[in-house]
Amino acid sequence: MPQPKVVSVPQLPWYGDTQFQLTFPPSWDVNVCRMEGEDARQLSDDEISEAFSKPIGSRRIRDIAQGREEIAILFDDLTRPTKVSQLVPYILDELREAGIADDHIRFIAATGAHGALNRVGWEKKLGEEVLNRFPVYNHNAYENCVSLGNTSHGIPVAINAEVMSCDFKIGIGCVTPHRLTGFGGGGKIILPGVASIDTIEATHSLVKKAFTSQIDATVEPGKFEDSLVRPEVEEAARMAHLDIKVDILVNTKRETTAIFVGDPIAEHHQAVTRAKEHYATKIINDVDIIIANAYSKASELIVALVPAAKLAKKEGSSLVLVAVTPEGQITHYLTRSFGHKIGGRLWQPKTALPSKIERLIIFTPYMDRTAGDWIAPAEAVIWCQKWGEVIAELRRVYPGKAKVAVIPDSTIQYFPY
Repeated sequence: MPQPKVVSVPQLPWYGDTQFQLTFPPSWDVNVCRMEGEDARQLSDDEISEAFSKPIGSRRIRDIAQGREEIAILFDDLTRPTKVSQLVPYILDELREAGIADDHIRFIAATGAHGALNRVGWEKKLGEEVLNRFPVYNHNAYENCVSLGNTSHGIPVAINAEVMSCDFKIGIGCVTPHRLTGFGGGGKIILPGVASIDTIEATHSLVKKAFTSQIDATVEPGKFEDSLVRPEVEEAARMAHLDIKVDILVNTKRETTAIFVGDPIAEHHQAVTRAKEHYATKIINDVDIIIANAYSKASELIVALVPAAKLAKKEGSSLVLVAVTPEGQITHYLTRSFGHKIGGRLWQPKTALPSKIERLIIFTPYMDRTAGDWIAPAEAVIWCQKWGEVIAELRRVYPGKAKVAVIPDSTIQYFPY
């Protein structure tokens, strides 16, 4: 008897980082869309240390920080795969060499328009030792932001007052494909990371203009040089005087496979050059079923939709979004719903499924019935808590053969080819 086909995908970021076995009927043609850097090896401690000793476009942290009074270390939240605790000791060593005492250092979660972290989230990101030694704050996009003027496109830039009260600023994040800026990382730790809700809204509104052809510019993962939003982000980072940025690349185990330290723009451009190849994935054509696993950004399911949509070339395709995370989907004060008919400033009720998709299944053992609010109308989503239920739904449509594409981590992969 033919055996079921099995594909392993990563799951549970921040909750054990394990593998989940997806099984498929023997008659289905199952293809795995693997990114180029999937098996890239994890950096050693010595390799990370070397990056801090040879910063890009900048002097060492220990040299720049000499004589500075107050230090802000900004870090990304649980929607990003960055293992910040792995990188913090190197930064603290540099600051110690500069003569900076602990009571002059604070950590700030650059949450942008996302919901705040609690202590559990801080511990996952920073580690227990940091919480024992330093104060940690959440960014509040609605209060206590300082106006810095406008960008070239007229975006009013207002930044977290605690950040701006510090005369030395370091950001920690990661570079992965991003819909608005081509690739994340770099100055995004400032905008949207610690920007006011008005600044974040104005930046997102630029994208809306691009989609309505009022501005001729590119908004697509992997499209970096021609990105509409990237120059605004870089300008805001300069206006906020972000001194140093630390950016990493990750594999599909969330391991740090490359690190870039230095001037926020110079290091970021080098990181993006590597990232373009690292996250690149070859497209598979004539697909009936798309399985888009959300791993690195499992709590931001909309990100998984973007590359998956590139595979949806056939009318009547089926899309399965896999989101295995106990925390469910993040609060997004700008773009998510906060009731049946109300939402954030840029929220719009969904009236149809994504183009070419006839059925949308969200598979999650941790039910979160608002998880699809930024993807499709609630009544159009088929919810499954067990993988067997997913296959049963699909077999009703494809009782014989079907061509399947599995994206192991649809939140960090992209299709440039």
